[in-house]
Amino acid sequence: MTSNIDLKDLTQTEFEQLMIAWGQAPFRARQVQKWLYKGITDFEAMTDVSKAVRDLLREKTTLSQLTVVARQRAADGCEKFSFRLADGEVIESVLIPETDHHTLCVSSQVGCAQGCRFCLTAQRGFRRNLRPAEIINQILAVRSLIPVKPAITNLVFMGMGEPLANFANLVKALTILLAPWGLNFSSRRVTVSTVGLAPQIPALGQAVQVNLAVSLNAPNDALRATLMPIARQYSLAQVLDACRAFPLPPHRRITFSYVLLRGINDGPAHARELARLLRGLKAKINLIAFNPHPDLPFQAPDRETLLAFQDILVQAHYTTLIRESRGADISAACGQLAGETQ
Repeated sequence: MTSNIDLKDLTQTEFEQLMIAWGQAPFRARQVQKWLYKGITDFEAMTDVSKAVRDLLREKTTLSQLTVVARQRAADGCEKFSFRLADGEVIESVLIPETDHHTLCVSSQVGCAQGCRFCLTAQRGFRRNLRPAEIINQILAVRSLIPVKPAITNLVFMGMGEPLANFANLVKALTILLAPWGLNFSSRRVTVSTVGLAPQIPALGQAVQVNLAVSLNAPNDALRATLMPIARQYSLAQVLDACRAFPLPPHRRITFSYVLLRGINDGPAHARELARLLRGLKAKINLIAFNPHPDLPFQAPDRETLLAFQDILVQAHYTTLIRESRGADISAACGQLAGETQ
């Protein structure tokens, strides 16, 4: 083992094995983790852990935390947090306030390699994967910066990066986030979004129980390939077959996200084709009007077009919601995160 093990990179089993290797009782790991996920930043705060164990941990491990370099508040109450990582890279998380709870939009990578043409994060390119601790520390950092109530109860992995391209670290972070000994989030309130990395979709559901959101953005392969490079690797048929293999608990559905781009994928024929495409799937559909940015060559559809698109899908018996833009005035809306502080 190295001398700088990040404790929040470890599952409980891994931590117990580490303590045994260091000649300590395995229950010490559980004792320490109780403090870790309360957000403490100093070993001395672990008041029921012996001094000898605290000294051992101080020598061999680290209690990492993120550095806030910018915090912006939108007119609608959304807040964007920019965090500098230990190597100088910057990631962003977005807090979305609701009446009785908060949702946190979490990043999984520094930048993104997927190259979706309508996403500002893609323009930054890919820098690296986030470690489990860096994913978890986003939640801990924001939680420490906001009032205790309403609490952060919902997590959406829709920030910077493609979560399933960082599969091992994502699964480990989710394991910690969902565990009673970790952050104890409800699986019903954690959603992982993907552009459609087909092999990883069923694997995610086999590894952890979370909600799945798939970003479609086109009802056929030809159009999708002009917008999302991933479509040249995995066809819609492959993506939807993977979704059918995703283990869904009773009464849950897969969310299919669809960003509408004016004059490109927002016509009635596109809506009807989408309805046929998803037939037979346990699906609900989120429609998102494109969030404009000067660096991107697209426009948002008008409201009438958006409502007409929704109506066709509703008439086809799909639960179809319009996901209203939040935080656009601080570049915190869907597709706008780019780590601009860097």
